[in-house]
Amino acid sequence: MSTASAPPESVPLRTALRDSPGVLRLAVVRFAGQFGDGMFQAALSGAILFNPERQTDPLAIAAGFAVLLLPYSLIGPYAGALLDRWDRRAVLLVANIFRAVLIGAVALGLLAGLGETPLLLGALAVVGISRFVLAGVSAALPRVLAQQWLVPMNSVLATVASGCAGLGAAISVAIIGGFGAGDFASAIAVGVSAVGSVLSALLAIGFRARVLGPEDGTAGQESTVHAIATGLRTGAAAVWQSAQVTTAMIGIGVHRIVFGTNTLIMVLVLRVVPDGDSGLDSGLLGFGVAIAAAAGGMLLAAVVAPLVIPRLGRPRTVVAGLLVATLVQLTLVTPIAVAQDGPAYQYAHHLLLVGAFLFGLAGQTIKLTGDATMQIDIDDARRGQVFALQDTVFNIAFVLAIAVAALMIPADGRSLPVVLAGAAVYCAGIVAILWNARRARYSTRQSLSG
Repeated sequence: MSTASAPPESVPLRTALRDSPGVLRLAVVRFAGQFGDGMFQAALSGAILFNPERQTDPLAIAAGFAVLLLPYSLIGPYAGALLDRWDRRAVLLVANIFRAVLIGAVALGLLAGLGETPLLLGALAVVGISRFVLAGVSAALPRVLAQQWLVPMNSVLATVASGCAGLGAAISVAIIGGFGAGDFASAIAVGVSAVGSVLSALLAIGFRARVLGPEDGTAGQESTVHAIATGLRTGAAAVWQSAQVTTAMIGIGVHRIVFGTNTLIMVLVLRVVPDGDSGLDSGLLGFGVAIAAAAGGMLLAAVVAPLVIPRLGRPRTVVAGLLVATLVQLTLVTPIAVAQDGPAYQYAHHLLLVGAFLFGLAGQTIKLTGDATMQIDIDDARRGQVFALQDTVFNIAFVLAIAVAALMIPADGRSLPVVLAGAAVYCAGIVAILWNARRARYSTRQSLSG
């Protein structure tokens, strides 16, 4: 039986955590892993995007993201079936060990001066395992915590995890800054990032078998091979059957589309050094500042989401997040596309960093709402597949957006049509959510009349 049976409403969160020590251990597994992820991703950015030894144009950047994210996205929903069959404790242990080994291989590749393609293939495996581990942690959380605490705990976990990722990224930037931009410095930063995976593996050992689910017998008589082969269909069916989960998935996907185009804009803009640049507005350091700004928005989202969700409800919270993001796109991202050289361009440069903070707030609020919705509305037997499907939507939307934008955007990242298209995508997402709500009401009336 799960330890997450619902306690009385009067039980405070501190008591719930004391009675469920697995929550804290699971949380630190996530924190350590995301610290390492932050280091690894920032180090790869330093090695490929902001490395004077390597030159990358918009299409090359898009290809790099595609290699990193798409392959796992295509197999994720099928692999997610394993999270509903394999002992999730064993998954966390083995996956983290494997991730540490692969990180070491990427670091050695950088030292050996390998080209971008083999480096990206190694990074692909690391990122794929990271997404698999995060899906496993999210699927396991309802096993160790009562449902009533999922929303606030998701906020706490996301807040601290974002801070850990930001800290890891900052340490990578500091290492690269200390040793000098280039493959050698990036290799050191990549190698150090394996510490997070090692710590996560050591913590996973402390869980008892099956305590993180799934329960014995949850999978029924269906073979594992068949479950993997039908993982995408099963996860999609579970999403479609719940209007609130569908709304969450639309919100997450739409935000990732615009976030993808804005990420490409950010990278291209930050590689251009404006006149009178202070050193904080461009290059890898500027990218680190942007990551910190987005992490700050995510931090605020962790405070806002538990207050907003009970008042607005989960679907309205997703719509509110999309509305905020639309305004940010029109008011803070647009200036970078229309400002000319000089003070106006520098000012727009700063607005873009402010936009990173607000996108972090809006996007993380949508993501927290979605995580809580999937944990509450999806049963344990299909939760792993739904979270893996979410990863697929998360990554494919991001990569396709970058790929399409790369075909239209100039090398300096300034393109008004691309920016306005982002605002249009947000609006289309809101319309889709309203249609989904109407579909749900119609289905309810039909079932009642039947």
